Amino acid sequence: MSIEAPREAIVLAAGLGKRMRPLTETRPKPLIEISGRCLLDRGLDMLAETGVNRCAVNVHYLPDQIIEHLASRKDLKIAISDERQQLLDSAGGVVKALSLIGGDAPFYLLNSDTFWIDEGEPALSLLADLFDPAAMDIALLLADMDDATGHSGGLDFARDAEGRLLRAKDEKASGLPAYIYAGAAILSPAIFKAAKAEPHSLNLYFDRAIEKGRLFGVVLQGRWITVGTPQAIAPAEEAIARSRTAEQRRIAG
Repeated sequence: MSIEAPREAIVLAAGLGKRMRPLTETRPKPLIEISGRCLLDRGLDMLAETGVNRCAVNVHYLPDQIIEHLASRKDLKIAISDERQQLLDSAGGVVKALSLIGGDAPFYLLNSDTFWIDEGEPALSLLADLFDPAAMDIALLLADMDDATGHSGGLDFARDAEGRLLRAKDEKASGLPAYIYAGAAILSPAIFKAAKAEPHSLNLYFDRAIEKGRLFGVVLQGRWITVGTPQAIAPAEEAIARSRTAEQRRIAG
């Protein structure tokens, strides 16, 4: 049984952005603009459009710029999870931020350096439709390699006919379609009950969920875009331009 779409979210925006240098020498990566809209706002826009009203954003590198930028948004109640003293990695950042969004109900998690262009049902709605707290601890948004722009890595997870996930390199995944983790998820806060706000990775929780058969995924209907280096900006903007042109043609009939 799927849940009502979450109304809370955590956005991970504390990374150092080393691969984006020299652009990130004076600006945090989440504020890098792609076609006139910064990466962080692109993620927050998608959350607001799906009905999220409360969001925690973690900060570490050049934090004051992000905090000042977020103050201009009026469509979301945004709390800052301050990691200036210590960068906590993905899971540590989630644990620290949980209390800022209540921490009792399933929540969206977004990476701030990826976004997508929906070409079917909105991706965050797909996640909410999939997530069943009785059967799963985590639901991941996945992207097909053929629908990815800017991705320079490999495949992350294989998916069976029921939507259950395995690591793509697992021998048991042989013959199953494999996908990229698209940097968005719904998680049950219960999996962090005994966790501390100290540096550790979400991969620990992904693997625990796999062991229990409680990691599931849904495939994005659209174009997934990741911007990891300065060279990835132009392809991202080209993908946005193509999408706008296609939409204009569709509207024109």
